[in-house]
Amino acid sequence: MSIQRLPPLNAVRAFEAAARLGSYVAASRDLHVTQPAIGRHVKLLEDWLGVQLFERTPRGVSLTPAGQRYYAKISTALQQIADAGVELTPSGSARWLKIMAVPAFTKRWLMSRLETLRQQRPGLKVAVEPNPTFTEVDGKSADLGIVYGLPGIYPQCHATLIRPAVFPVCSPSYLAEHGPLTSARDLAQHELIHVDDGEWWNLWLSTIGVDLRVSPEVLYVSNDHALSMAEAGHGIALANLVLVKHQLAAGTLVRPLAEEVPLESYQLLLPPGPVSADVAWFEDWIRAALQEEFSTSAARVTDSTE
Repeated sequence: MSIQRLPPLNAVRAFEAAARLGSYVAASRDLHVTQPAIGRHVKLLEDWLGVQLFERTPRGVSLTPAGQRYYAKISTALQQIADAGVELTPSGSARWLKIMAVPAFTKRWLMSRLETLRQQRPGLKVAVEPNPTFTEVDGKSADLGIVYGLPGIYPQCHATLIRPAVFPVCSPSYLAEHGPLTSARDLAQHELIHVDDGEWWNLWLSTIGVDLRVSPEVLYVSNDHALSMAEAGHGIALANLVLVKHQLAAGTLVRPLAEEVPLESYQLLLPPGPVSADVAWFEDWIRAALQEEFSTSAARVTDSTE
């Protein structure tokens, strides 16, 4: 079967970058060419196709309906070309998967599974950056992100991975010295460990139906720091099973109260545009790993955003 005449491929690349990034300026930076060159390539492609692909505005460019249809096709095709090269890459050439993730999830769940991940994906090297404050990924410094938060606050949210129940934890020594707790109202008399301005504790209390407001004197930068303080006997922190399953089993943390409720979820962030075969594989892998470990717990795994 013969291949039909192809459009100028440099023009296709320029169009894809401008469509993905929303401006000729950003596309020129992405492809390391001048802005006028992007404009010339796009005009050449439009003439070749005989349709207008972009609406030009003072704020950048936006796709016409024809441009949207064309972008959906060619972005997938370009990624397939890139993936075909990856599959033929010699074993001595590294393929990197760059992951940005909230610190507690990184340290307490993901890191111990990286070797298994690499064994299941031969030739893949993984770089993980713990980051407590990021809200998006750009596809360069990180191929994907894993955040923890309420639905709807991350524009790049591709999927909700798991929404585990949240509950208080403390060390056995703290509970022996300061306990027992007979109800959630007793928390007002205890040292609560915070990672924000008190809103996580207050959200948890209101969700379980307790009319109690708390405010912090000390804040910690991440859930990992807060849980480390709880393990050291400095008070009571909020946790979920993803973060403390092994600590509860080992007895280094205990639950002073039975109450638990789902609040935020772990969400997968993806940059705009098509993703690589390795990113798509990682999404399938992490879904399956979380499902296998927590399917019988109060944690809920879902296939879509909420």
